[in-house]
Amino acid sequence: MSGRQHRETELARQLRAKGLAVGQGSAHIAEMIYEKCNPQFGTTRIKGHRLAHGVALADVIEQIRALFERDGKSAPGIGETLLSAYESGLKRPGPEYLHYLCTAYRVEPVSLGYDGPCICGHGHKMPGVVRGDLQDGKPDTSPGPGELLIQSISNASSVVGGEEDENVLRRTLLQLLAGSGIALDGQVLGSVESIRRRMDDTLVSATVSAAMLDQWEEATIGFGRQYMNTPPLRLLCDVLLEFSAVRKAMERRQPVDLQERLCRMAAQLSGLSGMIMINLGDHRLARSFFRTGRTAADETGDRALRAWVTAREALVPLYYGDPREALNLAKKSRDMAGQTPCAAQAMAPVVEARALAMMSGSGKKDVVDQAKRALSRARAAFSQMTAVDQDDSTFGYTERQLYFHQGDALVKLGQAMEADLILEQALTKYGPADWLDPTFIKFDRAQCKLLEGDVDEALAIARATLDGLGDNCRPGILMQRAHEMAREVEAKAPNHAGLKLFQEALRASPTEDPVIGA
Repeated sequence: MSGRQHRETELARQLRAKGLAVGQGSAHIAEMIYEKCNPQFGTTRIKGHRLAHGVALADVIEQIRALFERDGKSAPGIGETLLSAYESGLKRPGPEYLHYLCTAYRVEPVSLGYDGPCICGHGHKMPGVVRGDLQDGKPDTSPGPGELLIQSISNASSVVGGEEDENVLRRTLLQLLAGSGIALDGQVLGSVESIRRRMDDTLVSATVSAAMLDQWEEATIGFGRQYMNTPPLRLLCDVLLEFSAVRKAMERRQPVDLQERLCRMAAQLSGLSGMIMINLGDHRLARSFFRTGRTAADETGDRALRAWVTAREALVPLYYGDPREALNLAKKSRDMAGQTPCAAQAMAPVVEARALAMMSGSGKKDVVDQAKRALSRARAAFSQMTAVDQDDSTFGYTERQLYFHQGDALVKLGQAMEADLILEQALTKYGPADWLDPTFIKFDRAQCKLLEGDVDEALAIARATLDGLGDNCRPGILMQRAHEMAREVEAKAPNHAGLKLFQEALRASPTEDPVIGA
């Protein structure tokens, strides 16, 4: 222990002893320690609570592990190094660790120096779910344990500004973590849109530490990795809570370099939210998020980022029936990227090819040639991308995505044999945890069989693909593709024996307001 730390601990010990002598509670003592030690030693509120209890870092860690065990959870990854980072202000605890720290210290997040309510939605004073005796630095004079102290997180009078929207997402996330099914209802969508609008307001009007920015950037990259294998609504809650935290940091203008990093994260999180909304079947909100992402990206001056947002936005009209607009957005993205090696340089030509195929139908030689030239440009651009971008399936563009999208374009062009070979290669490049893209690929392969006239095999593949989807993995966009497959089979072989069974299986599957589990 350094001399400075020793003096800090000694002063805290003296303050604790004086407080206990006059009957003060630990939360009141923690506030005294913060007021006296912060000016001299930079002591944080969360550290003040540990010092007020007179325990070491290891004691707090053991308490949290015991709480995890009590709740039937596996041992947490928190250790003394991470807790020390929380106490020094270098990191902020995530929602789950914050809940258990509040439980251990018997206080609310505000007493530990963090804004917003706890993810559990309850207070932390009652036995088992204990709440602090200090809020906003003042002793709690409310009645004792006989009175109900747990307040509803949804009480609008207890929140300010956008906190109620965040509370809706926290409730949803908590229920998802508990394994409950949650409907994508109007309240959730309203909160999603409200958070996005507040980011818009901040972008047109707006000091965070570099360490906090590092943490947010790591979280953003982590969300990108989860995109392919996490149920959409669950991921949306996580993404938008981080998105809201970034917005709060942007409410005041930061130094230029920090502001640029915040705008970059805002653009990436907006774009990712738009991608999730596509999967959930809400193309209006998807477009709104991409618009917000473009506003944020424009603030960075990064051509590659602006082109990425636009290329991703092109998927909205591509999937929802306006290939001409998708083609225009893809060309716009390509122009933005220019000669800069980036993900959009490869993505945009692929979207062009897919849109061309949808606009003109299959089999036309001039369209086939034009689309294949676009695919050739995509392959050339992909070879120029950095290894980091080639390994990032969300903010970059991977080889497996290139195979998948090439195969999809060729299916729509009527090139069944070539498409099936490419799609078969694409499937080998996905892991067992990936489900979204592989499902699209399997439906595309079913369509290849249908183009070749093998209706039996087409229906067999489509039915096996549908049956293989769990209840948590049936977003509207996938079910839409399954229904398209049924209509194509009906147009080609309306009396086929397997068609009725496939249609019955579709009717038994949710197509609107999907319920997403944990």
